Amino acid sequence: MEALAVRLSGLDPYVDGAIRVITFYDTLMRRRVDLPALARASAGLAECVAAICLHGTARAIRVAPDGGPVADPPRPASTTVPITLDDEEIGTVWLERPGPPGLLDDVLLERLALAAAAAVERYGPARTTMADPALVELAISSDSDEAARARALRLLGFAAGRPLHVVAVRTQLPLDRIGALICPARPVKAAPLAEMGVLLATTVDRNRFPTGVHAGIGAADSPHRSWQQARTALRFTTPRRPVAHHADLGAVALLAEVHQDAVRDNADVAAIARLAARPEDLATLDAYCATGSVRRAADLLHLHHSSVSRRLAQISGTLRIDLTDPTGLTRATLALTAWRLLDG
Repeated sequence: MEALAVRLSGLDPYVDGAIRVITFYDTLMRRRVDLPALARASAGLAECVAAICLHGTARAIRVAPDGGPVADPPRPASTTVPITLDDEEIGTVWLERPGPPGLLDDVLLERLALAAAAAVERYGPARTTMADPALVELAISSDSDEAARARALRLLGFAAGRPLHVVAVRTQLPLDRIGALICPARPVKAAPLAEMGVLLATTVDRNRFPTGVHAGIGAADSPHRSWQQARTALRFTTPRRPVAHHADLGAVALLAEVHQDAVRDNADVAAIARLAARPEDLATLDAYCATGSVRRAADLLHLHHSSVSRRLAQISGTLRIDLTDPTGLTRATLALTAWRLLDG
């Protein structure tokens, strides 16, 4: 390999320089240098200010060519490259070169970014949100013994004994973006698992979930129980209520334990299934069950309350349930919820 490098360097001065840069950073990585040392070495090699910034710290390490810190405000970066770890962007490296970028600046920064990612992984804890799915599964599985669970949580960056919520999500959005939103200042880890996304977080702000995410939140109990609760809560989410906390479900959570054949055979649930063929009626019933008021349901549906009253009268006849009676409203709400739980 070295003989090939020598032959290539003789063909092209750029290749010669690039090989020297690569060799330079390979040496630094073998020596296991930390981020400040990488920045100092890079500034000396580039003969201009070099900088490293991790998103998790928001503090840039800026070093002058002489190896000292830079007190001046940052100049516009002449060349920038992201630092990636486990396919997640965790930071940025750049050069502040006066004038146009140097011929080898791209090569230098690419190698600096690789070396910075290795240093973050080595000296950690890594600031990444995405985690190894196998490690997450070990932490939340009911089949794991306590020693294995504690070890997995420690490797994920969670201290023993701290409260930990497990969140089950269905979404097309990147999990690391959701994790950063719901738990911006505390540890949070994410991984795809069991056809859904899993988030582990010490705190969860349910108001910060972005549009397009359905999420079930487990209590801050043992991780495996929290995972079970999160999956159950996820089943109760709807377009009107995309985020559900298991603790808020109360006795309603018992519906998730009823065998699906028994649910299908129930006359009220079967009536809801027939009503589902008429989306407008289903939406009207949903709004009324959610509010218990014709006028508030009309506000949700952006309809006149008299129109909603007429629809509800027709729905009552279809369901054979008196929706004006509190008992009838309870029956309809339970039947609608149970119907939604069918087949997940």
